[in-house]
Formats: sequence, C-alpha cells, structure tokens
Amino acid sequence: MGDATSAREALQIARQQQRNARLRAEQLEERSQQSSLAAQQALQQAAALAARVQQAEAGIAAAEAELSIVEEQRSALDRRLAQRREPLARLTGALQAMGNRPLVLSALQPGSLLDVVHTRAVLESTVPIVRQRTAALRGELDRARAFESDRQAVLVERREAETRLESRRRDVVAMAEKERILARQAAGGANREAELAVALGEEARDLDALVGQMEQAGSLRTRLAKLDGPVARPADPRSVAAPSPARVSGYATSPDRFLLPVAGRVVEGFGEANTSGGRASGIVIAPRPGAQIVAPAPGRIAFAGPYAGYENILIVEHEGNWTSLVTGLGRLDVEVGQQVTAGSPLGLAPPSRPRIEYELRRGGNPVNPLDFQR
Repeated sequence: MGDATSAREALQIARQQQRNARLRAEQLEERSQQSSLAAQQALQQAAALAARVQQAEAGIAAAEAELSIVEEQRSALDRRLAQRREPLARLTGALQAMGNRPLVLSALQPGSLLDVVHTRAVLESTVPIVRQRTAALRGELDRARAFESDRQAVLVERREAETRLESRRRDVVAMAEKERILARQAAGGANREAELAVALGEEARDLDALVGQMEQAGSLRTRLAKLDGPVARPADPRSVAAPSPARVSGYATSPDRFLLPVAGRVVEGFGEANTSGGRASGIVIAPRPGAQIVAPAPGRIAFAGPYAGYENILIVEHEGNWTSLVTGLGRLDVEVGQQVTAGSPLGLAPPSRPRIEYELRRGGNPVNPLDFQR
C-alpha cells in the first residue's frame, strides 16, 4: 500500500513538472519569435530547448510511476487470484468426485440413504455458489489482462519519451556550445575573469566564503556599472543636455520568482538538520540521472567549476542582490561571465545517484527557495 501511495505521489509530481515545463517552453518559444535581438533570441531558444528536455524527463518519470502503479495493482490481483483459486479448486474437485460417484456405490458405503440424499442436496445448493465464484474469478482474470495491456501501453509511452529526450538533449548540447562561443566572442576579458574566479575558489576556506566573495565582486561590478564613463568636452558647452539617470547594465529587472534548477523530488528541505549537525541553508533535489540543470532566473555566471566536496558548482548573480548556488552537477555547459535567462541550460546532473543542492541568497542571507518558486 505504501509503495502504491508513493508511486501515486510521484506520478502527481511528475505530471505537474511536465505541465510546467511544457508551458515554459511554449512561452519561451513565443518570446524567441517576437525578439528582434539575435543574442536575446538565442538565449530564449536555448532555454526553450532545455524546457522541452525537462518536459521529456518528467514524461519518463510519470511513465515509470504509472508502470509502478500498474505492476503493484497486478501483483495485488495475482495474490487475490491465488487465494481464490486454491479453495475453489478443492471444492470443485470434491464436488466432481461426489457427483461422479454412482448412487449404487454410495448405498454400499456405511451410512444410510438419507446421508446420500443429504449429500446430493448439498451438491445442488453449492453449484450456484461455485458458478458465482467462477464468474468472479473470470472477471479478475479479465482485469489481469487489462493490467497487462495498460503495462504495455505505458512501456511504449516511456520508450517514445526516451527517444524525444535523446533528440532534445542533442539540440541543447549544440545550442549550449553555440552560446559559449558567442559569449567568448562578446567578452574579450572573460578568460581573465574566469581565472580570477578560479583563484577565489582556491583561496576560499569553504563554500560560504566563496559565495560571499562572489557576492562582493558582483556588488562591486554593479556599482562600477552605474558610474558614468569619461565624457569628451563638447565644442559648445551650451549644447549639453541634462544628464540622464544612470542605467544599470546586465539584467533588466530584479527577479521575484525563481525556477528550481532541476526537476525531481525534494529530499531535504530548507532549515532541516543536516549531517554536519547544522541546519540546511538550501534544499536538496533528487533528479533523474543526467537530468537537465537550468538557470533559476536571469543573471550572470560568477563561478563555474569543480569545488572540493561538491563536484561541479555554479554561482549565478541575479539583479537585486540575489545569488543562486547550485552544487553537485556532473557536467557544466556554461562559463564564467556568461549571461543567462530563466531556464537557460547550465549543465547536467551526474549519471549515478545524483543529488543537486540549491541555495538561494538575498543580500548574502539564505532564504527558502520554495517560498519564491515559479
């Protein structure tokens, strides 16, 4: 019963994630068609492809949950059939033996003819019960055949979803590589920035210190971006217009909602006691092996690479002093300095026993990502 309940909950979660990913993909595809800027259009297309990958992943998870439910129902039916068949077989065999015995032989056995008449009466009254139970058994067998048909349909659905997933993953990998090349061409100083990020990672005593250093560096970049650059002296000072308000470069607006970076089941909640004896400053998600990791919101990659004890990690700076930390990635598809939008492909979960940790910070303080989930 517990397994069936767990499978139904998994099916409900997977179906919801599938719907969310499909809607997000449709919205991103529409924005991509409406965008007039090539760079923005490419970002939207990549995010739409990643959403289609997550839709296919959720479809596979839903099919597996359905398969688990069908197989549990079939196992329960098999147990019921076994329980019903055994006494019914014994009763039917006994009745057949009694019914096939000639009346003359019965009369020669110890006991009176009254016993024989009584046995015949019992036989006649029991036959309808046997027929009723046999009909019920046939109904259960029909259900068993229906379960097998459902099982085969779910297996076909899963194979089709797996085929779609592989095709979409190839598209995402190609698009991610294209985005990296464009990002390198657009930012000549990206290599120096990546080297600085690696140096900060080596100097940081722990992950909290690294995130803090990245937040300080991001805050400095934001303040520098607000400063006006040098202005050439005009030939006619009277022709100078009033200065316009400073524009913040980078992301358009501060996000107030964030995507979870990967589809899966939350296995450790914010603030729960962890193995180190403290409280979790983020959440832990158990996704499918090799699942697609996406950007929670528009932002800029501040750190991307391995970090001791966490495999590959990502730090994404968002507008409004927000920071996302994603750890446990198996593969990275972005580089330091690269701009991303909500849903941009960042990488993949490991192929074996993946656990993705997601920490969301505002002003340097961890907050519960589920409170700000899109």
